[in-house]
Amino acid sequence: MLPLADVSSAFAAVGQWIAVALPIVLPVLLVAALVVMIVLMIRMTPRTRPQQIRPDSADVVRWEDVAGVDEAKDELREIVEFLREPERFERLGARLPTGLLLYGPPGTGKTLLARAVASESGAAFFSQSAASFVEMFAGLGAARVRRLFAEARKHAPAIVFIDELDAVGTARQGSGLNREGDQTLNQLLVELDGFAQTKRVVVIAASNRLDALDPALLRPGRFDRHVHVTQPDLPGRIAILGVHTRGKPLAAKVDLTRVARATAGLGGADLANICNEAAINAGRADRDEIRAGDFDWAIERVVAGLQARRAMTAKELRVLAHHEAGHAVVALALGRAEAIVRLTIVSRGSALGYMLSLPDEDRYMRTRDELLDGIRISLGGRAAEQVVFGRISTAASGDLRAATETARAMVVDYGMGETVRTRTLRAEDRLLSEESLRLADAEEARITDEAYVDAVAICEREHVAIERLAAALLQHETFDGAQVRELLTDVAVESDAAAWVGVAQTRTAPGS
Repeated sequence: MLPLADVSSAFAAVGQWIAVALPIVLPVLLVAALVVMIVLMIRMTPRTRPQQIRPDSADVVRWEDVAGVDEAKDELREIVEFLREPERFERLGARLPTGLLLYGPPGTGKTLLARAVASESGAAFFSQSAASFVEMFAGLGAARVRRLFAEARKHAPAIVFIDELDAVGTARQGSGLNREGDQTLNQLLVELDGFAQTKRVVVIAASNRLDALDPALLRPGRFDRHVHVTQPDLPGRIAILGVHTRGKPLAAKVDLTRVARATAGLGGADLANICNEAAINAGRADRDEIRAGDFDWAIERVVAGLQARRAMTAKELRVLAHHEAGHAVVALALGRAEAIVRLTIVSRGSALGYMLSLPDEDRYMRTRDELLDGIRISLGGRAAEQVVFGRISTAASGDLRAATETARAMVVDYGMGETVRTRTLRAEDRLLSEESLRLADAEEARITDEAYVDAVAICEREHVAIERLAAALLQHETFDGAQVRELLTDVAVESDAAAWVGVAQTRTAPGS
């Protein structure tokens, strides 16, 4: 056993060694730890590269693969001609457009259009989402923008496609809360300004929110052209269905024009989904062809949602049947019979039952009377409950939401209130007074309350028809539009707002 004095001297020697070595070793350890952290951060940083699609690859899109957006295709054909034959325009002093912005609702074919331009022009196509530019690491987004454009210039002629531009191109606020996003946007602006005309590189961007983009992006010299890609009209929907049913075995009775008429308001992505769901339904039934009923099922699946099997009690089903019958009866009384496609008490999505109503023609404006009729139809289910049972249920939550949204739009956007008809009353307008906001609320309440009174009056007058249709729903659960109209032939049509659209009112000559 060592003497106590030797142990003490050993500890003293170790302490002296630590005191001498620590100033030398500690900085080395700190530097090594910092290097390890940097390496780990680099390895953990997401490595996103732009997707490149070459013109000779199998994953290309041609003009014939894009339908329903003829105006946008005509605009983009000029870009193709610029990239194919730049000399034809340069000798006249024209320059290649720097950027082109596609904006409009989601699912209308903006990405397909950009890929078709790349394929038809023979240019290399580089695609990247704007969301991949923005990261938590400072400077990373700007570096990715530089890398993307450098790669495109290397493979010129090329097209750079930036999807969801609003993820990085929203208007700058001037504060330091979003410095990384602002730096990424600044780098994008620099790259757009830095194109040499001989490089033949075009930037195509897509966004659903044109109003949110920074004005510096939208000026000429950056995004020179703005192309609005809208929902397809009837001929466009027929063409889109033709594209997506190409190669699919259709039954002889399948009428794509009928399918297109039943899908007014849907975009290209929705129509592609309907064609795919119809094929899946035919395959599930082990058939060799797709029938018209498969398309009907697919439309219902896409518009209303997946069928849900809910074990409802007999009392609930009785209330639900009268509720849906009320919608149908009010719709027929207001001249909307042809719009009814399906009436059911079978649950789909979040709805316990529903009346599927689709317009039979493409419309881009609505009169005040038509909007009021829409609110009356939305409230027809609750009105039927009140008339038949003397009490209301929670079944009308979605109907109330739809009625409220329509009434609010009438008042704040369209100037269709009783007292305010020459200005908007949007709540986000900070210049509005409290009195104007209270007036808007009162106008909305008046519209919905009066519409409910009208719906109740219709249900009281047609209560026999409601009982008949409700009893049939309890027995058969689902009817199509023709069967509903056949059951309700005795319902009197009291108005038809759509029939008076564009009809001039009769004026009496002075003195007559």
